[in-house]
Amino acid sequence: MRQGSWHWAVAAIFVCAWGGNQFTPLLVMYREEGYSALLVNALLGAYVLGLVPGLLFSGGLAARFGRRPVAVAGVVASLVASPLLAAGVFGIGWIAVGRLITGFGVAVAMAVGTTWTTELAVRAGRGPAAGARRAALWLTLGFGFGAGVAGVLAQWGPAPMVLPYVVHALLAAAVLPAVVRVPETLPAGTGMPGRFSGLRHPRFRRVVLPMAPWIFGSAGVAYAVMPQLVGDRVGQWGLLYSTTITVATLTVGVLVQPLTKRLDRTTSARAVAVAMSVMSAGLVVSALAALVRSPVLALVAALALGCAYGIALVSGLLEVQRLAAPEELAALTGAYYALAYLGFLLPSLLSLLSPAAGYPVLLGGLVPVALSATAVIVRHSRSHLPAAAAAGKQLVPAG
Repeated sequence: MRQGSWHWAVAAIFVCAWGGNQFTPLLVMYREEGYSALLVNALLGAYVLGLVPGLLFSGGLAARFGRRPVAVAGVVASLVASPLLAAGVFGIGWIAVGRLITGFGVAVAMAVGTTWTTELAVRAGRGPAAGARRAALWLTLGFGFGAGVAGVLAQWGPAPMVLPYVVHALLAAAVLPAVVRVPETLPAGTGMPGRFSGLRHPRFRRVVLPMAPWIFGSAGVAYAVMPQLVGDRVGQWGLLYSTTITVATLTVGVLVQPLTKRLDRTTSARAVAVAMSVMSAGLVVSALAALVRSPVLALVAALALGCAYGIALVSGLLEVQRLAAPEELAALTGAYYALAYLGFLLPSLLSLLSPAAGYPVLLGGLVPVALSATAVIVRHSRSHLPAAAAAGKQLVPAG
């Protein structure tokens, strides 16, 4: 196997993640075009309609047809979605369709791309944990670069509702031929469709499940809710501020990921518990930022939530790797990400409830919910461990 094969596998993850998050910093722009906050947040979360089915079924498709063809289909979906988003200048329906197709591309990057990268890393002599960390890193980098480039182009470039999507389409078209040449790790017809038996494991239900929706729930609060709450305090720089807070959240999420390796233990859920504790603190700061409507405090909240996102993302993947049988790794990874992405509907939910309670109250109300989830995780931190972990062995090599 070519040693550099995993580079192009993570390139597929990167370009799909770029397409998934390029829309986020443009929320302010669409608001300025006259769309309501509820409609904008609904469009932000619309790709969940493509993402969740993609996450649930792409693992089984990859087991049946192989990793490479499904990963290629994800890149193609991401490529096709951007021209549809650009066509949004002609009507809101194009954006909705583009977001849905984008969701499928992100789903494939998460479920199949992560598994493919892990298998390529193992074949190259690295541990599966190294593959999981690489996949999580490039997923987060894709989210960050997509948001950063789109925001800058929309702030200072021509045709702000078109140019960001054209740039992504060109990037996806450039990456696609290289992805096609990456070696297959599971030839068609040799795998078994995921059985999702890991979903029934007590540890998945009592450690992974209480944390998973908060992964993208925290990200959604950081870079979808915070910029809208303080946007009028930054004047004409609203789009640039939104871009900055998105990129800052994801940059911190990247930088903190190596720490997860040190926090992770096969004999407890320490890393997951730390992620949830940081997340609760970030939500407290978010509520204060909403109360005083401070752009600086909103940025601090986003940084804390970004730390929580980065630790939670990787620690959850490592837990899933320890629970999943080899033939169901892609399917269980997809299920994990599907649960995680339910949290991305949180901004829409908060928009619906805001006329009744207001954001300071709503964000403050999330704190005891997050703390309750943390308590469940801590209570079961050392229970229902896989046999090798319970014996104190290192299940996932350090890589």
